[in-house]
Amino acid sequence: MTTISFYKYQGTGNDFVMIDNRNKVFPQSDLNLVPQLCHRRFGIGADGVILIEHAREADFEMTYYNPDGSQSLCGNGSRCAVMFARFLGIIENQTSFKAIDGMHTARIIDDQVQLLMHDAPNYEKIGEDFLIDTGSPHYIKYVPDTGSIDAVAEGKKIRYAKRFTQKGVNVNFLEVLAKNKLRIKTYERGVEAETWSCGTGCTAAAISWGLKTGANEVCLEAVGGELKVSFTKVGDIFRNIYLTGPANAVYAGQITL
Repeated sequence: MTTISFYKYQGTGNDFVMIDNRNKVFPQSDLNLVPQLCHRRFGIGADGVILIEHAREADFEMTYYNPDGSQSLCGNGSRCAVMFARFLGIIENQTSFKAIDGMHTARIIDDQVQLLMHDAPNYEKIGEDFLIDTGSPHYIKYVPDTGSIDAVAEGKKIRYAKRFTQKGVNVNFLEVLAKNKLRIKTYERGVEAETWSCGTGCTAAAISWGLKTGANEVCLEAVGGELKVSFTKVGDIFRNIYLTGPANAVYAGQITL
């Protein structure tokens, strides 16, 4: 049996098991451990597992696993990874790090992490809805009232639709609250449930609002708190996309695997 130290972090209710894996303590050959760690009754409980590892051309590498063991970019997870890296003494308040989709930069301002996302050239209008890739694919649907939406039941209908069956898609329901302010509920693939917040989902939602209105800054009210997204549109491409919000440590512990 192996005992591993872990830390729990959350960003607007999106929670993660964080492991310092610079000494390769986590057995990555056994990804069945990921759902075990993420299970909210038989494990620690989280929306994902994040490993902080050495990187040659960056301050660190963030390896993110969904609860089913699959990998993707996670915006809130990236922000939490930046806070964790500072706690570990790897960085101070600015960083360049590697994720599954390449290099990112970020900076810490008080308890907020401002993360530079990659450019977003890939989006599609589907009727009144949008399909936008922000490192993970997101389906965006505007609704009159997110409170009346069962995000799991309605999200599954889209996530498992014929077009998305093979790779899956995240599904976001948006309600317009005010000018450049939206309420969002998200069903995440890999988690296969509603999450309290999703960074790449909020980014995709903000871009959809930019497409609809020409806005370049949007406030997103998720179940777990508020995130801000700003960007510039250059031709058909969204650039300088910043995702900003809090990221905090919750507790630390050890688990025997």
